[in-house]
Amino acid sequence: MEQVDRQEGRDATAMAVDDPWYEATASGWSGETATGASGDGRLDAVPRQRVHSAAEIYLEVQRSPAFQEVRRRYRRFVFPATLAFLLWYLAYVVAATAAPGLMARPVAGAVNVAMIAGLGQFLTTFLLTWAYARHARLRRDRAALELRWDTQEMTRGMVQP
Repeated sequence: MEQVDRQEGRDATAMAVDDPWYEATASGWSGETATGASGDGRLDAVPRQRVHSAAEIYLEVQRSPAFQEVRRRYRRFVFPATLAFLLWYLAYVVAATAAPGLMARPVAGAVNVAMIAGLGQFLTTFLLTWAYARHARLRRDRAALELRWDTQEMTRGMVQP
């Protein structure tokens, strides 16, 4: 490795501070009393500034009003839609077991009420999926993308522990 560094014109003892594979114990930086090349008790590299960890950054974003607004918009759509769909499904199952005569009533030829309601379940699923995607696109995606960019900007300069 040292020979490769010399061929590339780099000093083998110089290590990039932001190298994630760099081991402090291998370089002698394991304690407060480490000495640099100058021997005066201070490290030769520029000391890193303390930057928030990723967990702290994400907790800060989670507490932000913008994030809370995105979650509020999400919950305002998802909870009622889920409840409505589950009630509709439960009504279908209860009607199929409690009122078999009603469900067997013919509507057109061999098509009965149960078949129409069963196909209605599929139609409801597709409509709900479309409504969710539309709601997300119109009410949440832009704000969520801005939060994502802000979070990436905050983590970009983060010091790895």
